[in-house]
Amino acid sequence: MLNVRRRVGLVLLTTCAFSLTLLPPAYGQRNVHAVLVATANRKAAPIFHLSNSNGKKVQIADFRGKVVLVNFWATECGGCVLEIPSFIEIQHAYENKGFTALGISADIPYEGLKSEHEAWGKVRPFVRSNHVNYPIVMGNDAVIKSFGFALYPATYLIDKSGRIAATYIGIVSKEDVEANIKRLLAE
Repeated sequence: MLNVRRRVGLVLLTTCAFSLTLLPPAYGQRNVHAVLVATANRKAAPIFHLSNSNGKKVQIADFRGKVVLVNFWATECGGCVLEIPSFIEIQHAYENKGFTALGISADIPYEGLKSEHEAWGKVRPFVRSNHVNYPIVMGNDAVIKSFGFALYPATYLIDKSGRIAATYIGIVSKEDVEANIKRLLAE
């Protein structure tokens, strides 16, 4: 009987170890695609007033007339960090064509930090060392709740009228995001 338990335990341990190697990384689904919401069915993006690293308030209305990629991320979120180079490339390619990316750091709620000052202490060096070429603002629980997501990273494409045109939860497919941006720019 003891021998059988050891064998079963060994089989379970081996099966679990094998299963763990097949699981996706802890930072979320990869290569996420999204279909653009029909123009008539798009809802207004939530209103927010968030501070950039200089303390200036930024709101979604500041970007009216542009297509905006809004990305919620955190410095310790593995999936978030993986997709940022794609956003840097997209920003470089489309910044003079009526597009901007906007990063909303979720470092405060994601890491349980106490203040914006503490969060900027992590975010500023990250932005500098990764050569992030688009605006970053500091997010909070209220803005996260207003967008209504529970997993990171979360990315939204906002049309020129300030309405949510696409939602990505997980690591985006750069090609899919870029194709949707082109469609939105043509509207």
